[in-house]
Amino acid sequence: MALSTLSLCTQSPSPSPVASARLAPAVLGFAGAPQFPTLRAAPRRLTARAVAGDAEDEWGKEPAADQGGAAAAVAEVTSEVAELKAKLKEALYGTERGLRASSETRAEVVELITQLEARNPTPAPTEALTLLNGKWILAYTSFSQLFPLLGSGSLPQLVKVEEISQTIDSENFTVQNCIKFSGPLATTSVSTNAKFEVRSPKRVQIKFDEGIIGTPQLTDSIVLPEKFEFFGQNIDLTPLKGIFSSIENAASSVARTISGQPPLKIPIRTDNAESWLLTTYLDDELRISRGDGSSIFVLFKEGSNLLY
Repeated sequence: MALSTLSLCTQSPSPSPVASARLAPAVLGFAGAPQFPTLRAAPRRLTARAVAGDAEDEWGKEPAADQGGAAAAVAEVTSEVAELKAKLKEALYGTERGLRASSETRAEVVELITQLEARNPTPAPTEALTLLNGKWILAYTSFSQLFPLLGSGSLPQLVKVEEISQTIDSENFTVQNCIKFSGPLATTSVSTNAKFEVRSPKRVQIKFDEGIIGTPQLTDSIVLPEKFEFFGQNIDLTPLKGIFSSIENAASSVARTISGQPPLKIPIRTDNAESWLLTTYLDDELRISRGDGSSIFVLFKEGSNLLY
């Protein structure tokens, strides 16, 4: 029976890790070594022990060498990731979250994202919910359905998308997507609340249950630009400054009343109010996710140096 087992192991072109693990103790323990003679062969016994000691020393040094190599490899990957994140930040500058990105810039961003995903330090993001937790600011997206909204920035002096964010509460398994708008008279926000379920080490299923329109916050002072471009024509707003000064005086008294009103909450009851999100890169300051329609989302953690 022993011979047949040994024969099978010998014939196998690539023994399984389990078989190798079972054989290793026997090899390292010098199983099957011949019995040493007694007093007559004492010098040989000492020699054998010395050889065994050398072998043990040799085996003992290998882990240290491996640890040093592993540390060097980790340092190299960390340096590569930092360089890639710096290049990504530079590539995203001036793209207005992807709206103004040229085809060349989009190709560069996709290439950098692919390289970062290959070096993802968190292979199972849904098992690292503490890293997912918190507020994330959208820096770039290829999600075409957001472009009409971002396009409202074509009149930046009057209406501007200040911020698009996603806040994750990992303890309660909730997600809030929020868009903040600002204008010369007021600022407001539109957001959605949702629950999420973990479906795989990288994927979560999101179900939206509520939409919220924030109470407009009137500005204390109205900043009116001298002119703005409308359909290719520059319109001078200087004559309107006197009118807006009167509006500003009235707005300051109304602001306290409006700001005290609660936000408008709208239940979402449709069956189609669901989506999924695949997190392909995650660390303490950068998150890359992919969603429906092969859309890409690049988000920076609130407070991260990548935002500045």
